[in-house]
Amino acid sequence: MTEPLTALADELSRCRLCAERFAATATRHSPRPVVWFAPGARLLIASQAPGMRAHNAARPFDDPSGIRLRAWLGLDDATFWDRSRVAIMPMAFCFPGYDAQGSDLPPPPICRHTWHDRLFAALGEVRLRLYIGGYAHRYHLGVKTGVTETVRNWRDHLPDAIPLPHPSWRNTAWLKRNPWFEDELLPVLRARVREVME
Repeated sequence: MTEPLTALADELSRCRLCAERFAATATRHSPRPVVWFAPGARLLIASQAPGMRAHNAARPFDDPSGIRLRAWLGLDDATFWDRSRVAIMPMAFCFPGYDAQGSDLPPPPICRHTWHDRLFAALGEVRLRLYIGGYAHRYHLGVKTGVTETVRNWRDHLPDAIPLPHPSWRNTAWLKRNPWFEDELLPVLRARVREVME
């Protein structure tokens, strides 16, 4: 029997599995799961993990990456952050912290192992799934290719899914090297998002 999504959201919000792990990072922060989904969502965004700003705001993509992502999708802030329409389920629900050089640490696998099967079963079918970044590509799509090749083959996953690069400012050079992303993929992405959100 599938667990109710609202009960799972409440349980997830109290998760402290990574308390010792996060305390040992350069940021020495406490777990703060960013829980952003509700029954009936039409669009799923499966991403990597909240960043420091999202951690502090307790809202996913509340940062420059989110501004870029909302532009890619053609969604305004209110629609994007409407949990009953857009579910955001990253590979890890807490900010993983920074390493000694100030780079994001990878999402801890314990989060995925503990929560993903239960959450995705409870979420049920959504009309469109967006897989953002290499961690999400490998897990959800089962690909072994790099981000560029996976995203370049986006047509293979239509109409139910679209792989995307991470919208981080660090990927600005990637976007310049791959103009097909904005020329070919983004118009289709925006059209599909409009269809599923109507």
